[in-house]
Amino acid sequence: MTVAQPDVTVVIGAYEAMPYLVECLASVEAQTIGPERVEVVAVDDGSTDGTGEYLEEFAERASLRVTVIRQANSGGPSGPRNVGLDKARGRYVFFLDADDRLGPEALERMVAMADRAGTDVVLGRIEGVNRGAPKSMFDRTVERTDVHSSNIMYTLSAQKLFRRALLDRHGLRFDESLYTGEDALFTMEAYLRANGVSVVADHTCYYLVGRDDGKHVTKSGSYVLRFDSARLLMHLIADLVPEGPQRDRLMVRPFGITLLPQFGPRFLKDGDRVRRRKLELAKPLMDAHWTEGVARHLKVEERLRLHLVAEQRLELLLDAVKFTASKKQAPALMERRGRRVYLVYPHFRDRAAGIPDDVYLATPREARAFPGYREGGKATVLRRAARRARRLLASAEKVTPEAPAATAA
Repeated sequence: MTVAQPDVTVVIGAYEAMPYLVECLASVEAQTIGPERVEVVAVDDGSTDGTGEYLEEFAERASLRVTVIRQANSGGPSGPRNVGLDKARGRYVFFLDADDRLGPEALERMVAMADRAGTDVVLGRIEGVNRGAPKSMFDRTVERTDVHSSNIMYTLSAQKLFRRALLDRHGLRFDESLYTGEDALFTMEAYLRANGVSVVADHTCYYLVGRDDGKHVTKSGSYVLRFDSARLLMHLIADLVPEGPQRDRLMVRPFGITLLPQFGPRFLKDGDRVRRRKLELAKPLMDAHWTEGVARHLKVEERLRLHLVAEQRLELLLDAVKFTASKKQAPALMERRGRRVYLVYPHFRDRAAGIPDDVYLATPREARAFPGYREGGKATVLRRAARRARRLLASAEKVTPEAPAATAA
């Protein structure tokens, strides 16, 4: 007897997941999509807290098709996810962390969206439980978008619905050499290769749970691992996206979220050896991928710190980081009748430092917060030209003599 292909395979990598695993599995069993349309592949990654035993117990009594694989600890989430992915038979795959849970209609809504829109990746709205969750990409439901036309690059976790044919066609798997940032690499590549991405924003599909014990599947790792993650993500973007504005915008993700925190307030607590090592690790990344286009997407204080990282100027960087840590607002200097706003962070127009003024120039989005700012740019120039043309036209009409009245024959 042939068993019908499930619509979706839920892959669960589990390590020391009790008691959170209980609610996680209950949320899968409660899915409105129907048990015949779902299969679960759960991989116990060498747990010692009863996780493996609970998975086997669940498999025996659940109405769903459940496959349990138990293996020695791999050291990170990539290995279990790849094992689960290799066993998956569903048209779609959803990666569910063992300490999180699904909203009741999550799989039904996401599969319906992917089938209707023909897209390869579906994001379902995320809600944090005792922790934060990404929000900017969930302001409205969107049937079809892409990574260049939306904010989806700011959620690169793996908890999304992926069309399995996309993953198999491109051999997409999680990098098992990474212990942090493996989600970002996998998901960014899926975004870039996908035939469209959908967003389900009108229903909470995923509950991201903050564990009371502080443990999570992903290990925090050393700072070196963060640089490895940034490097691989930058190289991926550079390989798949041509030079230009689209690449610059995507590079904001690894520069601003992965790399920049290494030169934030924690940098002040690092010893001199670690500080210099961080600058050393950052140098090839800055040399290869830091551009004016990337810099223009960042706030002034972020741009300043990364400029000084690129220039390898440790002492000036420490001054900038101290100012950032103080949480003070830099004063604004307005020039050109308010159309240029410079934020006076450390070493602004300091001849000895020699930092270009453009590093301190606020983008319109940042400048709008300051009273007196007058937005310029092409649109403003065009508006001024249109007003001038209207004034000239009105003046011409005033001085044009009236035509003489026709005389009777």
